[in-house]
Amino acid sequence: MAKGNNQKLKLLFLAKILKEKTDEEHGISVQEMITLLNEYEVNADRKTIYLDLEELRHFGMEIVSEQDGRNVYYRLLSKDFELPELKLLVDAVQGSKFITERKSRDLIKKLESLVSVYEARQLHRQVVLSGRVKTMNESIYYSVDKIHSAINQDRQIKFRYFQWNVKKEEEFRHDGAWYYISPWALVWDDENYYLIGFDGESGIMKHYRVDKMKNLEVSKEKREGKEIFQEMNLPRYSKGLFGMYGGEEVSVTLLCENYLAGTIIDRFGKDIMLIPVDEGHFRTHVQVIASGPFLGWIIALGKGVRIIGPESVVEAMQTEIRRLAEQYL
Repeated sequence: MAKGNNQKLKLLFLAKILKEKTDEEHGISVQEMITLLNEYEVNADRKTIYLDLEELRHFGMEIVSEQDGRNVYYRLLSKDFELPELKLLVDAVQGSKFITERKSRDLIKKLESLVSVYEARQLHRQVVLSGRVKTMNESIYYSVDKIHSAINQDRQIKFRYFQWNVKKEEEFRHDGAWYYISPWALVWDDENYYLIGFDGESGIMKHYRVDKMKNLEVSKEKREGKEIFQEMNLPRYSKGLFGMYGGEEVSVTLLCENYLAGTIIDRFGKDIMLIPVDEGHFRTHVQVIASGPFLGWIIALGKGVRIIGPESVVEAMQTEIRRLAEQYL
C-alpha cells in the first residue's frame, strides 16, 4: 500500500477523528476511521488501526469498544472538558455583557471544537436561545490583556475615556485628554469589567470601565500608589460598591425585615452578621460607598429595610427622597 502524503501525522489525525466523531453516545467503526483518514491523505488498514488505537490508549486516551451485531464501534471517553462544564462556559460567554456578539460567536465556536460534532449541537442550541445587550467595544479583550501585562510588569498605562452622547456617538471625556493611571486590579461589578487604578494627579484610587477605554497603551513609568492599594480590603471593598461609583467607604447600619436576609447575604456574603432585633427584624452593618446607586438599591428593597445610621447617610437618603418627590410631582 502506497503511503499517503500525511502518513507521519497518522496518530494525530486518528486522535482528532475520535475526538470529533465520538462521545459517550456515538461510536465509530474501524472502516469509518480508515475512510476519514483517507480524507486527510493518510492510508491505513485494519491491522494498523488496531495497533494505532493501542498506542493512543498507552498515551492516555480512554478509548473503549462496544460490539453491536457484527460490528465493533470505538468511542473516546476521556476529554479535557465534560459537556456540562462546557455548557456552563458557553452560558458564561453568551451571558457576559462585556463580550461582543461577534467575539461571543468566535469563543463559543472554539468551545464547540472541544467536544464531538454531536455534543457541539447541544452547545449551539444554547447560543440560539440566549440573547442580551452586549458591549459594542471590540477592543476590550486586548485592553484587558494589556492591563494584566502592565500589572505584571509593574507599569503604568495611558488611555482615553469615552461616553455615549444622545446621537449614539462615542464622545471622549476631558476633550480627549490622556488618562495616566497605575493599574492595580480588575474587578467585576454589575456585569462589567472595571479597573481599579491609582491616579497620581489626584492621589487617590479610581475606577474605570474597561469597555469605555480607547487607545490603551502600557507606558514605561513604574506604578504608583502601592501603599494605598495594600491598605484596601479589596473583597470587602468590591461588595460595597454600587455601580462602581467612587466615594468614601462608610459603615452603614440597616434595620431589615427577616425576609430580606437572603438578599443581604447574596449582596454582602455569608460572613456578614445578622443581629436579631425582635421576631420579625434583624440589624446588620455593611461597608459601602454611600453613593446614589446604593441609596437607589435601598429604595428598591421597599419598606422592608431602613437606614438607621450613620446620621450623614440617613440625611443623604432624606435628601434623595425629597429630590424624587419633587421630580415626580
